[in-house]
Amino acid sequence: MRHIAELPDVRATADPHGHSVADDTSALSNAQFLARVEAAAAVLHRAGVRADDVVAVVLPNRVELVVALFAAWRLGAAVTPVNPGLTDDDIRYQIQDSGAEVVIGDPDRAAVTLDVAALAEPVGPVAVATPHNSLALIIYTSGTTGRPKGVLLGHENLAAMCTMIIDALSLDDGDHSLLILPLFHVNGIVVSVLSPLLAGGRTTIAGKFSASGFFDIVERVRPTYFSAVPAIYAMLVAQPDGERPDTSSLRLAICGAAPMPAELIARFEQRYGVPIVEGYGLSEGTCASTLNPVAGPRKPGTVGVPLPGQTVAIMNPDGEPAAPGEPGEVVISGPNVMRGYLGKPAETAKTVVAGRLRTGDVGYFDADGYLVLVDRIKDMIIRGGENLYPKEIENALYRHPAVHEAAVVGVPDAVLGEVPVAHVVAAPHATVTVEELTAHCRAELATFKVPAAIVLTAEMPRNPVGKIDKKQLRVIAARV
Repeated sequence: MRHIAELPDVRATADPHGHSVADDTSALSNAQFLARVEAAAAVLHRAGVRADDVVAVVLPNRVELVVALFAAWRLGAAVTPVNPGLTDDDIRYQIQDSGAEVVIGDPDRAAVTLDVAALAEPVGPVAVATPHNSLALIIYTSGTTGRPKGVLLGHENLAAMCTMIIDALSLDDGDHSLLILPLFHVNGIVVSVLSPLLAGGRTTIAGKFSASGFFDIVERVRPTYFSAVPAIYAMLVAQPDGERPDTSSLRLAICGAAPMPAELIARFEQRYGVPIVEGYGLSEGTCASTLNPVAGPRKPGTVGVPLPGQTVAIMNPDGEPAAPGEPGEVVISGPNVMRGYLGKPAETAKTVVAGRLRTGDVGYFDADGYLVLVDRIKDMIIRGGENLYPKEIENALYRHPAVHEAAVVGVPDAVLGEVPVAHVVAAPHATVTVEELTAHCRAELATFKVPAAIVLTAEMPRNPVGKIDKKQLRVIAARV
């Protein structure tokens, strides 16, 4: 196969009746998937889409979104998936910023120009145009600072990344992914759709995630793996005790998007008997750059080793390699590094320097070559001249048995400049006081690292990808 856009044709030729993509309402064979992609490509062509155009898709997770991806690629066009949970204003911003020619979605949504139902209309065949150097995706970052930026990913980025994922996870035609992460993010697209399909496996797209119903889906569709974020694992661990679900089909679960506390990994694995493989990456790196080896040893508290084909280095503030074991900025190079930010050459030049992606994350390699993430550079708190990393304080809080989730942010202080404030969600059926948690922190941390305040809360604010929204927490903490 010369190009990912040819995947539907290759699968339909090799095994027309084999399982391909399914969701809550439909299950397509390889031949049916190809037919849907061909029909959708013809509809897009009739709507004016040509090579190098951009197609926006405003849809929740469903089969039609995957069909739209391959239909656009069949025409040599790129796709920008839009989070359907955004406000109308934010949806319009992404569509205008990306320069989308056509906007696919439900007809009642803002800015939609093509009813998703039309993708299945028979229009007639259309010529396939898949230039090898074409743009594949414009993925918008979650926008923790200012407006989201469009990350430009070419087909060469996707091909390289999928090859790395397939090799790292040992995916083959027996694998079946259960997609629960949003398809407007690279993890959902690359790890749970493209990689298993390229490996000859299949994908089932779950609807809106429900912790209470998740393992019912696992028992019904029997996937071999799924990919999730720490928040999802925390919700699953928090489920009421009961009969252990049948997880025998699962050979692994993947965690990305944010570092996962070792204590939470242990709680999940002990309760459900499924090993968690933790990795690390960015949209700007097409998805993943490090991963704990599936065959082991897995080291909770780390995000694993660099994927073959990528170079991950630690740099000091002067841009020189950091000393062994010394924290510094994580810098990535390889064929997975993005082409740049759409329409932002200055920001691209600051982020990709001499072909190396500056991540903005602080980390170090342990003695075994596993990457340990310390924190985001921008999240570092400077308290009276001392540098504090929120993750260290969060990890200390997680070691208290009554803590389910913890997040620490810095807030301005008239004397010290900045002080840490912790937000804590108690574990189910557990009670804990601010005084107990403060005493616990004093026993675990140096005095200057102990939070100036601890806020007990029922839940954490989250961004669309499921990460804890620290920008919102800073607003809340400033009121404490």
